[in-house]
Amino acid sequence: MTTSRTVLITGGNRGIGFAIAEEFLAAGHRVAVTARSGDGPRGSLTVRADVTDAAALDAAFAQVERELGPVEVVVANAGITRDMLLMRMSDEDFTQVVDTNLGGAFRVVKRASKGMLKAKFGRIILVSSVVGLFGGAGQVNYAASKSGLVGLARSVTRELGGRGITANVVAPGFIETDMTAELPEAQQAEYKKSIPAGRFASAAEVAKVIVWLAGDDAGYISGAVLPVDGGLGMGH
Repeated sequence: MTTSRTVLITGGNRGIGFAIAEEFLAAGHRVAVTARSGDGPRGSLTVRADVTDAAALDAAFAQVERELGPVEVVVANAGITRDMLLMRMSDEDFTQVVDTNLGGAFRVVKRASKGMLKAKFGRIILVSSVVGLFGGAGQVNYAASKSGLVGLARSVTRELGGRGITANVVAPGFIETDMTAELPEAQQAEYKKSIPAGRFASAAEVAKVIVWLAGDDAGYISGAVLPVDGGLGMGH
């Protein structure tokens, strides 16, 4: 039986974030999610916050700490895309994506680390993407932000690894979400050809890996990149 923890997931109102919150709840944890709009799953505490706003994040953490206790597990999942070919990508397209996906993770980890240092325990999990190390045409901004999470986790591991705190990256491949469901059948089939597993992952398959990483059995894993991509990004 894994110890029950207080967990905060950013961007927990839809997609993978929502599935992560559901899995943590099912495993018996106290779960809060941040969302700019919408709500996390039933049984979770939803707090309003934008990860690009340090003051809003601080207030969100304070609310979670008051209502559920100090945050012991943080999952930095909130992210955006602004896909565009390099020649057409504006400075704003680049900086917005990097500030949300990478800067947001930095702000969340920095705020979470305060309580973790006090408790001498913490699990930091950053949700990256196969694109972070594999690359993606039209995704210079997104790929840069997602590969940056690897350097973040590994530096945090070197700084805080002696204090009972781990920091790891989970890199999902193609996931069955509303977005992939809208792709034309032919395009879906083409994508699946490039995946050794021959299918997309369910959001729950990613969530279960994250819950395991946060648990007692994964205490000696830190600075790792765990791919959940059906073999798509092998060798990275």
